[in-house]
Formats: sequence, structure tokens, C-alpha cells
Amino acid sequence: MKRRNFLKQSALAGLALTALADSSCGTRSDKELAGGATTSLPDDFPLNDATLDELQEKMQGGEYTSHSITEMYLQRIREIDQNGPRLNSVIELNPDALTIAGALDLERKQGKVRGLLHGIPVLIKDNIDTGDSMMTTAGSLALVGHRATKDAFIVSQLREAGAVILGKTNLSEWANFRSTRSTSGWSSRGGQTRNPYSLDRNPCGSSAGSGVAVAANLCAVAIGTETNGSIACPSSINGIVGIKPTVGLWSRTGIIPISHTQDTAGPMTRSVRDAAALLGTIAGIDPEDPVTNESKGKAQHDYQQFLDANGLQGKRIGVEKSYLKGHEGVDALLQKAIEQMKGKGATIIEVELVKLLKVLDGEEFKVLKYEFKDGLNRYLATAHASVKSLKEVIDFNRRNEAKAMPYFKQEILEGSEALGGLDTKEYKEALKKLLSVTRGGIDKLMKEHQLSAICGPANGPSWCTDLINGDAFTGYGAYSPAAEAGYPSITVPMGMVHGLPIGISFFGSAYSEPELIRIAYGYEQVSKNRMAPSLVIRH
Repeated sequence: MKRRNFLKQSALAGLALTALADSSCGTRSDKELAGGATTSLPDDFPLNDATLDELQEKMQGGEYTSHSITEMYLQRIREIDQNGPRLNSVIELNPDALTIAGALDLERKQGKVRGLLHGIPVLIKDNIDTGDSMMTTAGSLALVGHRATKDAFIVSQLREAGAVILGKTNLSEWANFRSTRSTSGWSSRGGQTRNPYSLDRNPCGSSAGSGVAVAANLCAVAIGTETNGSIACPSSINGIVGIKPTVGLWSRTGIIPISHTQDTAGPMTRSVRDAAALLGTIAGIDPEDPVTNESKGKAQHDYQQFLDANGLQGKRIGVEKSYLKGHEGVDALLQKAIEQMKGKGATIIEVELVKLLKVLDGEEFKVLKYEFKDGLNRYLATAHASVKSLKEVIDFNRRNEAKAMPYFKQEILEGSEALGGLDTKEYKEALKKLLSVTRGGIDKLMKEHQLSAICGPANGPSWCTDLINGDAFTGYGAYSPAAEAGYPSITVPMGMVHGLPIGISFFGSAYSEPELIRIAYGYEQVSKNRMAPSLVIRH
């Protein structure tokens, strides 16, 4: 959850501190021009940028097994995540991963292949329940020791599809819903996740670990969660593809919540093709999450059918007018993207959605605080954790302030706890206004201009990680209106600014994933913007 947006743009609604202080923060080009003050680690990992199709082909042909692939990813994590550059993106490994992989290899030998995810190692964010020996903590020391009694619905879908749950990824603690001055990618349990493109810069959050792990080839694919930007921003800043589905396409049962209005998990991958594969595999109606009933007749089992290299042909795509002039490097990338889309047959129309949303005055943040208190209390009431309520989390943090809150505090938790229930007039009015303005604004623009999607830069260049002062978000946030509305978005690499990835986000109305995938895939194929990180260490 990108909480600082609430303060800056209401319309858009363990690594030691000394280690960070010793590492100067500048652009890669600045350092290189100053006399070669960086080192790029050699990277000959055999599974670099491997796709799901390629991994299946290698397993089918006998070159690899699920066991050997899982073993290679585990070794990769040990070498560059836990040691070496110490990306710190994986908070816990699954001790049963190799055993699970071996069992899936046996199934393959017996002629049973469950699908494209059979035998594929997947990392999932540490706010998603697994009914195994791994903990689910949202990165909080208050939840250390908490082991869920059963899988989240989406995890059971992954297991049924034959995926190997490799481990859990670090995140911004409580999905970045703890403090207005927090640092993305930091949690009291896991420490600071580092950006693989420039280790002193931020990976964005809250799905920082999932974004970094995919970018650095620590897994085949990963799962993140988003309330507002937590899939889109780390996907953009780590040079990968992320899909934030329509709220209701994926179940939220067994996921530590912020907001039942906006929360959803989603795929984080290195290609639109793999994201589409993951999207359909996990979609499904969950009796324990009533909002998934709305996906009946709208969800697709196979989103790969919408992959079309000519997917931009004849499409009318809106570009938010206020995003056309900001950071000069990002502006140049956006103009190039516009020309590439036009060259493949798309019509570009300037729109002013942000202007329509300016009537909102903190409604989103208000809604999220009410829903966070309600949702977290419900989750903790039945969880096997030592804390049973938001109040007990707050009290734990106060008792353990030196370890739990060494850099920033918990004013968002405290502000949520001070609020009433979901039956209060303030909450109901804020929710009604939020949804009518965001959904109404998007739907109106889409209809008025006959648009297939709206797009804009996901963010500016990554900022320097600063545990003392917190995040310094660099503008844009084209995904935010869709997040507030509960609508889908897909973020795809748009290029690099001083060696730092920038993504473009496409969004549309509810359950428009097929159209967004066509557009995003068409753009991805014409632009080919993904560049793997070189794991730069500064001197």
C-alpha cells in the first residue's frame, strides 16, 4: 500500500542503518563517469529470464526436473539474496520445496502434467497464508511464530496447478500501512529489501520482495498483493510485469487484509505471457470471499488466448494529460511509447481523469483505515498468533519499540484503532463518494472517448533508500485511479532512466483484463523494454 500518496496526492488517492549510510546514492551513469566506481557482478545463472514455456520444455525434454530447477533457484537465493549483494527479498524458504518438487517429477514420469505451472517454483508474499511450516507475518515481529492452519485460497489453487511454493518474500511491513514516514521494502522481521538495479535505491512496496525476486531471477514467477500500487510500483521499479486484477477475480481469503474494497493479490512475472498464464490459473470463485461471485461469467480460465502481437491495432487508448510533462527522462519514454503504439495502429487520446478525481478529499485513506481495523481484527481473531487484535499489535510494538519501530512509528495503526466500526456514517459516506467518483470517472471517460484503456507512467525513477526520512515517491502513479475503483491494471516495462527501470500502467473498467492483456502484450512485443539487472555494487 503506497500510503504516502494519501498525503501528497489525495486525488491520486535486517539491513543495518549504517550499511545504508555508508553507501552513497547516485545514478549509475554519474558513478561510472566519475571514474568507474561501480562493480557489476558476473551473472551466468542458467535460468536467467526463463519463461514458463521454456521451463516446461526443458522438463519435458529431460534436461531439467522440477527438483533440479528448484535446487538451482534455492542456490541462487543463497548466493545473491542471503549473501553476495544481499538483496534480502526472500524472508523465509520452504523446507519442503525439494520434496514437493520430487513428488511432482514423479507425477510427470507417470504421465500426469497438471498444466503450465507443473513443477514451477513460485515465491509468494509474506502476508499470504500457507498451511505448512512457514510463517505468515506481514513482516511484523508481532506475528513471528504465526503459522496458518490452512492455505489461502489462491495458494491452494497454486498447489492444485502443480506449483512448488519455494518460499515467502519480504514486504513493506503491514503492506506499507503502518506509518506515514515508512520506508518501502522494510519490515521489522525481514529488514530492508534492496533494488537489484542499484542496491542503494528503493525497490518500492509493498510487494518489494516479490518484485525484486522476479527481477533477479530468484524464482520463475511470484505473487504480490495490492491495495494501491503495491504490485504496480515494485513491478515498474524492478523492470517486470505486474497485473493488479479486478477486485473479485482472485480470492482474498487467507490474506492479511487492509481493505476489502481494494485488496487483491496478483501475478508478478518477467513477461505478459507468464502473467496471463498465472492470472487464469488462480482465478476462481471462493465461497469464503463473496466478492468473487461477481466474477462468475466474467473470469477466464485461459488469459493467454488474448495474447496478440497486433493487440494495439484499432485500439483507442487514453493518456492522462497531466502525465505528459513531469520528469524529462520519463516524458521521453512516454512519448516514445505513444509513437510505438501509434505505429502499431492505436489511436491516442489525451484525457483528464486526475482533474475529475480532485473532488476527493482524503476519502480513500479514511476508508482504508476503517476497513483495516475491521479486517485485521477479523483475521487475527481466528489466527494462531500471539496477538489477537489491532490493539494488541500496537501494544506489542510499544513494548518492543527498539526492535519493532527503530526508524519510524505506527501512527496509521493507532489512527485506525481510534476509529469506529463499518456502520459509522463517516465510513459509509466516504466509501460511497470514493467509489462513485473513481468508478464513475473512469467509466465516463471510457464511454465518452470509446476507449479500450487509459495509460500513463507508473512512477518516476527509484529514490534513494532512507530509513531516517522515509520514502520520496517520484510522482505519476497512473495505476492509482484503478486501484481506488477496484478495477484492473497491468504494468509493463517502458524503458530506463539512468539505468533505473520505468513502467507504463494500462487500466480499464471492471473485468477488462482480456483487453488490457491484448494491449500490454502488443506494446511489450513492439517495445521489448525489459533489461535484466546487473546487480551493481557501489564503492
